[in-house]
Amino acid sequence: MSAASGTRERILSAPLYKYVIETLIDRIASGELAPGIMLPSEADLGAELGVSQGTARKALIDLERRGIVRRRQGVGTFVAARTPESALFHFFRLRNPDGSHSVPELEEESVRRRKSSKCERETLFGRPDHVFEIERVRSIDGRRLVHEISVVPTPLFPGLPERSPLPNTLYVLYQHAYSIAIVQANENIRAVSGTPRVCERLGAAAGLPMLRVDRMARDLSGRTVEQRTSHFVTGNHCYAVELT
Repeated sequence: MSAASGTRERILSAPLYKYVIETLIDRIASGELAPGIMLPSEADLGAELGVSQGTARKALIDLERRGIVRRRQGVGTFVAARTPESALFHFFRLRNPDGSHSVPELEEESVRRRKSSKCERETLFGRPDHVFEIERVRSIDGRRLVHEISVVPTPLFPGLPERSPLPNTLYVLYQHAYSIAIVQANENIRAVSGTPRVCERLGAAAGLPMLRVDRMARDLSGRTVEQRTSHFVTGNHCYAVELT
């Protein structure tokens, strides 16, 4: 069975509103529906896919909740387009003590191709033999406070090293250059002592207490396309998580 026929069978066997959701996600992931484009009305979408207007509405409400589309009252529903600002503040969680946003500046960056580790092959989509490793140092108000290592599969991101220096917000690049929209990130957070390498890169005292955040980022199709390990110096900042 081909991948396309398998996808079609999966979609057709789903409940009606999930059928609409999966159909739209497949179209967005393929690039058929580009970021910022307006979707058909609920009535037109229902007619096209052979479902009721209520079913189409239920699907769009679910997609809006997941951040995949944006609905504008009296205008229509649009494929979510991540601007640098929205992507930065949605996924960058370091905040000032009063809760206001801390805007990070990119200080250093390196991008290299290397063999994947066993864990990366087991976790990243496609079980890649090679990955691109992006190492970055970020500052806030002139102080180096964030060290990041992001790992992505080479088959999904061809030519990535040649794009360096990369933009401040990687997820905008992923979407605009590679049609990979990050919509979910699962994180594990723990307190650690900074490793010698991290402390050196941040100009911090050896063994300084930090927050380590391990992230798995998934795209529209549910594929794990990035592993990221970040170390944060949080003396004058907090790592804010909003629960809804």
